[in-house]
Amino acid sequence: MFNKSVLLLLSGALVLGVDTSVLAENQPILDNQPVINPEITQTDNCTQSQCKQLAQNQERVTSVSQLSDVQPSDWAFVALQSLVERYGVIAGYPNGTFKGDRAMTRYEFAAGLNAVLDKIDQLITAGLADTVEKVDLVTLQKLREEFTPELATLRGRVDALEARTANIESQQFSPTVVLGGQTIFGLAGGFGGNRPGDGEANPIFTYLTQIQLASSFTGKDRFRLALVSGNAANDSFGNPTAFNTNMARLAWQADYDNQVRLDSLEYRVAGLGDRVVFTFKPVGFSLSSVLSVNSPYADAGQGAISLFAGSTSILKIGSLDAGLGFDWLMSDQMRLQLAYGTRTSNDTSQGLFGADYSALGVQLLYKPTPSLITGLAYVNAYSSNAQLDTGTGSNNADTSGGINEPSQIHGLNASLKWQLTDQLVLGAWGGIVVTDSLKSDAVILSSTYTASLGVYDPFGRKGDLLGFVYGQPLKLNNGLAVADIDTGNSTHYEVFYRYLVNDNISITPGFFIVTDPDHFSRNNDIFVGTIRTTFSF
Repeated sequence: MFNKSVLLLLSGALVLGVDTSVLAENQPILDNQPVINPEITQTDNCTQSQCKQLAQNQERVTSVSQLSDVQPSDWAFVALQSLVERYGVIAGYPNGTFKGDRAMTRYEFAAGLNAVLDKIDQLITAGLADTVEKVDLVTLQKLREEFTPELATLRGRVDALEARTANIESQQFSPTVVLGGQTIFGLAGGFGGNRPGDGEANPIFTYLTQIQLASSFTGKDRFRLALVSGNAANDSFGNPTAFNTNMARLAWQADYDNQVRLDSLEYRVAGLGDRVVFTFKPVGFSLSSVLSVNSPYADAGQGAISLFAGSTSILKIGSLDAGLGFDWLMSDQMRLQLAYGTRTSNDTSQGLFGADYSALGVQLLYKPTPSLITGLAYVNAYSSNAQLDTGTGSNNADTSGGINEPSQIHGLNASLKWQLTDQLVLGAWGGIVVTDSLKSDAVILSSTYTASLGVYDPFGRKGDLLGFVYGQPLKLNNGLAVADIDTGNSTHYEVFYRYLVNDNISITPGFFIVTDPDHFSRNNDIFVGTIRTTFSF
């Protein structure tokens, strides 16, 4: 029977500071990591490189009292104390816990044993052999013999991983810059919509390409530059000869006339104990650059196929181009986000605080359980012509009834994302907008909402997603001193299926229907179908 110090090793290889990425492709992400990514949730698994970074982030402890979940009454307390003080081979998790009751495999045990053997070798090489207990040497020899196959396999995997890493480093784009991107091919067709448009919508084949360069200077920051090109001419199905409404827009449509342009330039840095991430973005800014949209379908290449269904219109207010903000992780359950942006911040006649279009947004995200995220956002914007410029909903709502007067705009949005099971996710958001003219008595009230259901791996295929979205695009409900309100009721129905071919390619067939387009009951319904192919690299 081995002594308690040996049994203590069974608590898990990770506590010994071992890089267990050589043992398996995925390992759980540790708690309380820095919030450099503005999304509130983190993936449940890490890649090999992420696991390696997490292992490096673990802090070796010098006293057992530093481990908050280890008590003097625990059966392994004395053995743990001995390993900490005598050999210094114990490392706790970043949140100060040990997690000694975690189950482990023989390979994980072998990884922990290998770390101890290396430490003993270091002590002997340094002429400190007298600090090593003889009984420990005998025990380690027995363990070495019992776990010879696992140790050999482990070292073989380490050698293979080091060789693979060296090969990747020799072939990588840059030792400091990461290159990535996404290309979307979209084949789409539609019919209907003879009113509000002419209904002449021939099938179209368009693309959108984005290439990103990302780098870090300190390990707690990120500099990112994105180039983009696309060819969705004449607003695709939104143009007057087709359906003549924002409600027909596709998620990936963008007309760059096949020219490459700078789409995004940003710098994010963590501060205040890694609890706050500050964002500075002079190109490609929107409120959602900082305020999480809290939607499963916001990605143009992997999420919803329509522009409307991806995320709330409230965070699109202003059609901004530059701004800044911060994302503060107040606790494990709550985050506060604030963003401010303008449309013409590079113009000295307007700048950051005198622009014709500006918006300030603040959002509180609350995560009461690991499966539920709720959000409440408020937007205070200024527009010199009262236009919301969200690119969604009716033209009447997006222009605030066409009053064309300097106005203060107030928006409120509530959102919910609830992972009901491993396969089912429920989403919803709803928002209202009040446009208050600064020149007359005109006041306009508009609203929008969606409800959605996502089914992950519906047919047992990992990575597939079946999505259903139902909602109302932005509608001008009521107003004072406004010419017209939206008298009809447009309803958006959308279904799509993302088929994951492999880690880099997905194919998404889908369709959406819009009844009474532009919230006008005499308009003909719109039907749009598409096949989107996304290449990620």
